[in-house]
Amino acid sequence: MAGQRNAVVETSLPGLTPRRGKVRDIYELGDRLIIVATDRISAFDWVLPTPIPDKGRVLTGLSVFWFEYLDEPNHLITDSVNQMPLPEGADRTLLEGRTMLVHKAEPVPIECVVRGYLAGSAWREYRESGSVCGIALPPGMQEAQELDEPLFTPATKATTGHDENISFEEMVRRVGQDTADELRERSIQLYQKARAYARERGIILADTKLEWGFHQGRLILIDEVFTPDSSRFWPADEYQPGRSQPSFDKQFVRDWLAATDWDKNSPPPPLPDKIVEQTRQRYIEAYERLTGRTFPWR
Repeated sequence: MAGQRNAVVETSLPGLTPRRGKVRDIYELGDRLIIVATDRISAFDWVLPTPIPDKGRVLTGLSVFWFEYLDEPNHLITDSVNQMPLPEGADRTLLEGRTMLVHKAEPVPIECVVRGYLAGSAWREYRESGSVCGIALPPGMQEAQELDEPLFTPATKATTGHDENISFEEMVRRVGQDTADELRERSIQLYQKARAYARERGIILADTKLEWGFHQGRLILIDEVFTPDSSRFWPADEYQPGRSQPSFDKQFVRDWLAATDWDKNSPPPPLPDKIVEQTRQRYIEAYERLTGRTFPWR
């Protein structure tokens, strides 16, 4: 399959030891970080053995686009590898397009989730209790139905397994009233701005999770922002409430895995080339629709 052999699963910078997440490799440089988005993909809380070529470049490219478009204080210094203080011997070709040099911040230990539609864990919770994170919703709502107003539904950040939804009151207990109020207000504002922009390009931004951190005493956006890994993107021309929606993310992967006999408790099987290519093209389509640019590594 075209591009498969170029997928990046792990990175290395001579003399530096990375902290590896599910997707990103993070290198410490004093008061700065180098964040490299690999092509690893996770599903059902497992990192899969088969990467998606150029997925990391889509995530990085979209994050950089949104950081610039939103004009919100954030951690990005540069995404140009030629402007980064990389150690001697670093493979700049491999790092190109998937790497950010950022300010180090003190992360807020809360996922700031904003939902404009009733989907995912919010839909499951609503079916059980009629509410989402303690917020009561009208009876009789449908799956994927648009909400009257966006909901701010914070979650704890889990290093393994699923993040856990919490109430706003619990968030206040953990981070304080002023920080909680500011994060809720700014997260909703950014979601609304990005949702309006995406809608003009034929994409529904159903929900998203944002991460924030303190840098020099103020809250700034960190990590990734409005990517197919952190957000739920739906094609507007296929939207139909009352069912699960097609999406610009790893849905092909989830659907294929769900149809196998994998028990989700043992190492997952490798992905077929067709699923890898369909997923890659879906990520690239999201990039091109949102940025209005041709993906450089198509």
